[in-house]
Amino acid sequence: MPDFSFLSERDAAEILRTAAKVTTASRISARLAPAAPLALFSLMLALAAPAPAFAQARLDAQYEATLAGIPVGRGAWTIDIGEDQYSASAFGGTTGLLKTFTNGSGTSVAQGRVVNGALVATNYSASTTTSKKSEAIHITLQNGNVKDYGIDPQPPVDPERIPLTEAHRRGVYDPMTASLLRVPGNGDPLSPEACRGGAPVFDGRMRYDLKLDFKRMETVKAEKGYHGPAVVCAIYFSPIAGYIPDRPVIKYLATARNIEITFVPLPGTRILVPFRMVIPTPLGVAMLEATQFIAQTHVARTQ
Repeated sequence: MPDFSFLSERDAAEILRTAAKVTTASRISARLAPAAPLALFSLMLALAAPAPAFAQARLDAQYEATLAGIPVGRGAWTIDIGEDQYSASAFGGTTGLLKTFTNGSGTSVAQGRVVNGALVATNYSASTTTSKKSEAIHITLQNGNVKDYGIDPQPPVDPERIPLTEAHRRGVYDPMTASLLRVPGNGDPLSPEACRGGAPVFDGRMRYDLKLDFKRMETVKAEKGYHGPAVVCAIYFSPIAGYIPDRPVIKYLATARNIEITFVPLPGTRILVPFRMVIPTPLGVAMLEATQFIAQTHVARTQ
């Protein structure tokens, strides 16, 4: 799904307060709200495991975010996988009543090499603009290790934040590349086996682990484009470093056991792409779902 990790924990709290106002107007009690809606915007992530891709492919997708059935955001995602290089870019922003209270938008881009079918990131960047501030993040990687990264403007030092070490920046994926699930083996990639495994992610601010478990198979249909089978996985979030333990959003995500993500295939490859993410909250169901999902492929040169 579009990478919305550009939102900080404090941004998420602001979105929560705004979402509470919106949902209160719809007779949903804001008094019960934890800081869960961050996940809708910042946890559009999944797992990545090396496996060969057998075709070059392009995806043009659009997503809509809702909270308790109320539209709160839209995003667009473009993925290009070539013979030896790949790129992915996304844009997201608030919409509807939420935009009235907090106008935010952001972009993220990842680039890298295709090595024996695996996507190996070299660069990742993300930027966000809200009514209160702007921020830019960049990460440079080499073979899964962070060589350089930074946030502009540099955030103030918070003594309560779990410190990052050099070890936390080795063997990781950037959020955008990690959003593409590569299924090993030679069988049908759209199977329960797709939901086995985990991935370490570094987003420029925080290091965390993600784990998937199989839930069910189902059929999905976008308003434009894909209509077919999908695999639904439970997704679990484990913060490692770079976070503040007492933040409500971190506590909520770390203990949540009912978040699920739905994957569909990128034709001609062994890559699965997020189609929908569902997060039950006391405010109502938070959901990010594809409204357009159009993929094109052509066979790559045999190596």
